[in-house]
Amino acid sequence: MTNSRQVQSKLNIENWDGIDWKQVEKSVFRLQKRIYKASEKGNEKVVRKLQKLLQRSTAAKLLAIRRVTQDNQGKKTAGVDGVKSLSPIKRLKLVNELKINKVKSKPTRRVLIPKANGKTRPLGIPTMFDRALQALVKLALEPEWEARFEPNSFGFRPSRGCHDAIEGIFGKIYSKNRYVLDADITGCFDNIDHTALLDKVDTYPTLRRQLKSWLKAGCITNGVFEPTKRGTPQGGIISPLLANIALHGLEERLNEYAASWKGQKAKNISSLGFVRYADDFVVTHHDLNVIKECKNIVSEWLSGIGLQLNEEKTRIVHTLDGFDFLGFNVRQHKVGKRKSGKDCQKKPLGFKTIIKPSKDSIKKHYDQIAEKCKRLQAAPQGALINALNPNILGWSNYFSSAVSAETFKKLDFLVWRRIWRWCKCRHPRKSSKWVKEKYFCKVDNRNWVFSDGVSALRLHADIKIIRHIKVKGNKSPFDGDFPYWARRMSNHPQASMRVSKLLKRQKGICNHCGLYFRAGQVAEVDHIIPRNIGGKDFYTNLQLLHKPCHDSKSKTDGSFPRSKRIKLLASSSENY
Repeated sequence: MTNSRQVQSKLNIENWDGIDWKQVEKSVFRLQKRIYKASEKGNEKVVRKLQKLLQRSTAAKLLAIRRVTQDNQGKKTAGVDGVKSLSPIKRLKLVNELKINKVKSKPTRRVLIPKANGKTRPLGIPTMFDRALQALVKLALEPEWEARFEPNSFGFRPSRGCHDAIEGIFGKIYSKNRYVLDADITGCFDNIDHTALLDKVDTYPTLRRQLKSWLKAGCITNGVFEPTKRGTPQGGIISPLLANIALHGLEERLNEYAASWKGQKAKNISSLGFVRYADDFVVTHHDLNVIKECKNIVSEWLSGIGLQLNEEKTRIVHTLDGFDFLGFNVRQHKVGKRKSGKDCQKKPLGFKTIIKPSKDSIKKHYDQIAEKCKRLQAAPQGALINALNPNILGWSNYFSSAVSAETFKKLDFLVWRRIWRWCKCRHPRKSSKWVKEKYFCKVDNRNWVFSDGVSALRLHADIKIIRHIKVKGNKSPFDGDFPYWARRMSNHPQASMRVSKLLKRQKGICNHCGLYFRAGQVAEVDHIIPRNIGGKDFYTNLQLLHKPCHDSKSKTDGSFPRSKRIKLLASSSENY
């Protein structure tokens, strides 16, 4: 085992701050790429051998622990053991303890998160040890299933998101009007049958026992233990992957149904469309009877894994009437022209598909802005601006790939009207002219800019409308095509202008370690010349670095690392 000793000496695992993370990333990705290639070829024996090798490797354990204790947003959330964070010494100790099926999994801590409809979403928070072990298992399982997942599955997968799903729907319906089965699954995470899921994962016995241990661990709610007989706990690192594995095969079943068509109907096999994002999916076809039959097939297929359709949210609609999906409204309109002459009539030439923000998304966004204005009524102007700008930029970037220009203008007017009420309520006895001069100024050709002289309120209309290009169905981050994924990250709708420019300028490569940025990695904007010694906040003095690279550079040049971090092209986008 001299090879493992050489790796340990390269990684310098005696000191957490001195670990060579470049070598860690390279070692882990090299094995993940081999797993992906073997799975793509259907060589199950090699896949299992490489997965065991990856789970025993020191590099994979270090990377799993770092993602759980440093990179993850929920790194300070405690499980039932009360552990919120780990010191560098405890992280190094955990490397030796991290083994598959070593100890029985502890139950999760149940936390109820309120939803917009008044209901609650139960989250199961595992212990820090179980989270690190789940991250390690996910490093091994994800490449195998990325080679097997269906091309029109977009939820909870690396480098795929809501915008790819929306573009997938557009590609299915843009040429012809169709009927749509807009489906939703009742409590997908909470009702998956454990036996059916483990049979579908079909892994080696040791890992199967570990997965079963997590599924059967139970949960603790207000000090009361509750056994878990079904479902995967939301909040676990591996839960989204397991849910995707459970739903894998639905598209294939519908394709089998289409392949059974005969006669004239068989010529239109490609007209049956399917797009899935997590547990929400749509089926499209121009024949209403086909859609009804697809609904029955889907219900029957879901019953095999213990799930069923939510009849309240599942409906059959027509694209001319429109439907909402992932916060977008998708609707077709007849396109025609008028002929001149005595019998002037409108003859349709075709259909135009318009995708824009849904009414519910607009209302929810405006309500959030109004609530912050009300809560910060007595706060300084700069505090209100800093509170609203992230909301405005995030929401606008999410919908920047749709037909949103008119919506952005309308929202800017509504926000201005709410801001004006905020100003007038603070000074009820002052004139409107006095209020305007105090809170608003002129910038370039724009009047009525809400600014305190340091920062200004952003406008929705400042965000340019740029069409999103759907990811290729057979592409994966584990295929090694780094230039392709670097270009996609720089052009992603939710990437800020600063990050997008830096990614393009650096050609998707970190200036410190020389490795490509990959989906899900945490990156930070760094000042080449630190600000504390005179560095300016200009693009010529900025670069994008991996978080460990930024931390390493900050220790040598004495700069202060930014607290704001960017998760590059996350596997799933926030559903607005």
